[in-house]
Amino acid sequence: MIQEGRKAPAFNLPSSTGGKLSLKDLAGKYVVLYFYPRDNTPGCTTEANDFNKALRKLKARDAVVVGVSKDSIESHCKFADKYDLGFPLLSDPDGKVLEKYGAWGEKNMYGKKSMGIIRSTVLIGPDGKVIKHFPKVSVKGHVDAVIEALDEARGD
Repeated sequence: MIQEGRKAPAFNLPSSTGGKLSLKDLAGKYVVLYFYPRDNTPGCTTEANDFNKALRKLKARDAVVVGVSKDSIESHCKFADKYDLGFPLLSDPDGKVLEKYGAWGEKNMYGKKSMGIIRSTVLIGPDGKVIKHFPKVSVKGHVDAVIEALDEARGD
């Protein structure tokens, strides 16, 4: 279970930018780690594009964005290329990292319950500790909420 103030769970996953990316690789930066259900679906495309549009603002705050889903690296690369995304997408096919971050669980879609990826975001500080957990994300306005939390954490 993700808890604010605690160390964020370690991960080391294949990245759309090549090789693997781990939380250790991002030490010293603020990390916006967001979990999304699937490449090329309407909500996920909007969310990725919103984060992409905000990259300059986030980089100015010493923050990096990383997206995670169960999709393959091949799918991630096509998705990233199609929308010219300026951040890595990580593949977690067995869902182990999703589970560690509370992003896998029961969903209720039109009254039908199923297991799946819960759209969520975790803001991690330069020290590797969880600053803020957004457990059930609604895409509209989410990036602004992340930037607000980041500013608060930085004392801006």
